[in-house]
Amino acid sequence: MRFALFALPACSLRFIPIWRRNLLVWKKLALASVLGNIADPLITLIAFGYGLGSLLKTIDGIPYIHFLASGSICMSVMMAASFETLYSAFSRMHVQKTWEALLNAPMALDDVVLAEMLWAATKALFAGVAILGVIFLLGIGLHVNVIFVLPLLFLIGITFASIGLIINAMAKGYDFFTYYFTLVLTPMVFLSGVYYPVAQLPPWLQGFAQLLPLGAAVNLIRPLILGQWPAHAVADIAVLLAYSFAGFYVATVLTRRRLLK
Repeated sequence: MRFALFALPACSLRFIPIWRRNLLVWKKLALASVLGNIADPLITLIAFGYGLGSLLKTIDGIPYIHFLASGSICMSVMMAASFETLYSAFSRMHVQKTWEALLNAPMALDDVVLAEMLWAATKALFAGVAILGVIFLLGIGLHVNVIFVLPLLFLIGITFASIGLIINAMAKGYDFFTYYFTLVLTPMVFLSGVYYPVAQLPPWLQGFAQLLPLGAAVNLIRPLILGQWPAHAVADIAVLLAYSFAGFYVATVLTRRRLLK
């Protein structure tokens, strides 16, 4: 039993109907969901981009609103993936008992976890595309390089979805998620260069920030939106992949322990 608990995830294409089921449910509330994902970053862009931007004109020669917009899209994808794998996935697992119903079909729990991770990443990509559209309307990011942003947004969504599923497997109730948002995600936003350059942090914090998934995401997305190329793309992608694979494995193990014990 212990060997099975810690075995590598054994997934199959049976995750696809679960992913499709979540998509069909989401389509009923798609407009409200997209508008909700746009509202917060749009308020941030207006309040900070134009408000603070009127005092802080440029950062490293970049207009502040451009600097902020290219960071806020990563934050939005992070939040969208996190909310889906926490509140929505927890509801399906614990409250609605959807996962239990799925397990009565010829389907493995590993497929359910994989489907939830990929669905959360897909929903986060939708949010990212919506924010990207708003950024385009502001005249930001109109570069050919932006084509490469889309697959990276999906990878960022996978990264934070896999981490969120770990928290989901540990949670006893919705209140538990407050600790994750307050103690992990919020500090990460301020350490990852969303609002100001990481170079402004103390040297010891700068090194720590480079290991954060949101920091790697910002390092990848910001240059592309600004019409440049990431300086350390391979290293930053490696950071995201490491969090994704490790997070999915740990989430699968913890979910097995919770539901199959």
